[in-house]
Amino acid sequence: MNHFLLPGNVSSPASGSEASRYGVHLMELLINGLLKAGARRDRLEAKIIGGAKTIASFSNIGEQNALFAEKFLKDEGIKIVGINVGGDNGRKLEYWPVSGRARQIPLTGAETRKTVAAEQALPKPETRKPVETSVEFF
Repeated sequence: MNHFLLPGNVSSPASGSEASRYGVHLMELLINGLLKAGARRDRLEAKIIGGAKTIASFSNIGEQNALFAEKFLKDEGIKIVGINVGGDNGRKLEYWPVSGRARQIPLTGAETRKTVAAEQALPKPETRKPVETSVEFF
């Protein structure tokens, strides 16, 4: 999984811009890491998730990042099996690498509060104190 926020205009990976170089480097690190771990290039699949414009007064850098990822993957011949990008809200992403399943939870104000409350409501792991004994070993 790569998560990046590339500065500037990244619409064309071949443009040679600094932002494109960062993106290409990150994607190559991920792909090469997968190949070293035994993945086969012809079986690689990708999902593109994110690219929201979470701050209205900023440029739409999320959209530019999503376009970069899509173009890069197409240029590399990696099949894109899902895309969910854009919007005004961020996403919490859960990913299961063995199955390739991904679940996203939109992070609007209400959902963020629910997610935080649910995570806080999870049972805390029990911490055990050492048992005190009157037995003395020597």
